[in-house]
Amino acid sequence: MVNLIWVFMFVFGIIYAAINGTMEEVNKVLFKSAQEAVTISLGLISILVFWLGLMNIAKKAGLLEKLSGLFKPVAKRLFPDIPPDHPAMGYILSNMVANLFGLGNAATPMGIKAMEQMKKLNADRNDASRSMITFLAINTSSLTIIPTTVIAIRMNYNSLSPTDIVGTTLIATACSTIAAIMIDRYFYHRRQRRRRS
Repeated sequence: MVNLIWVFMFVFGIIYAAINGTMEEVNKVLFKSAQEAVTISLGLISILVFWLGLMNIAKKAGLLEKLSGLFKPVAKRLFPDIPPDHPAMGYILSNMVANLFGLGNAATPMGIKAMEQMKKLNADRNDASRSMITFLAINTSSLTIIPTTVIAIRMNYNSLSPTDIVGTTLIATACSTIAAIMIDRYFYHRRQRRRRS
C-alpha cells in the first residue's frame, strides 16, 4: 500500500509539473536532491561504521549481554507470552539495546528476526499476536539514549553542537515509549474485557 502511495505521489507530481510547465525546475531539484542524498549517505557511513564498531566491541566485551540482562526482567513482563529462553526474546533484547544507542540500521534486522520468531510462536497465523503488537509499539517509540544517526546528520550539516539533542531525545523517547506501552496495555485489556462479556 505504501508503495502505491509513493508511486501516486511521484506520478501526480510529474503530471502537475508538466501541466504548469515547471519540468525544468523539477529536474534540477531531482538531480540536486540525488547528489545531496549521496553526499549525506557517504557522510553517515563513516559515523555509523564507527558506532557499529563500538557496538561490536561492546558485544565482544560482554557489555551488550549485561545490558540485555538488565532489560530481561522488563522484557519478561512486557512479553509474558514468550518463553524467556526463546530466540525471539534474544532478538527483542538485541533490538532494544541497538535502539537505545540510536542504531536503527542495526536494530532493524534484529526486529525483523524477532517478528519472524514471534510469528512461529503464533502458529504462523496472519493476525498479530499480543507480543507482536507490543513489540511493534515499543520498537516504533524506541527509547534512545544516544541518537547516533541524528547526531551524524547534524555533524554532516556542520552543526555547531550536534550532541545538544541528546537530553531532549532521551526525554522525548522515554515519553513516547511509556505512552506506547500504556496505550498497548489499555487496548489489550479492553479487548480482553469485551471477550469476557
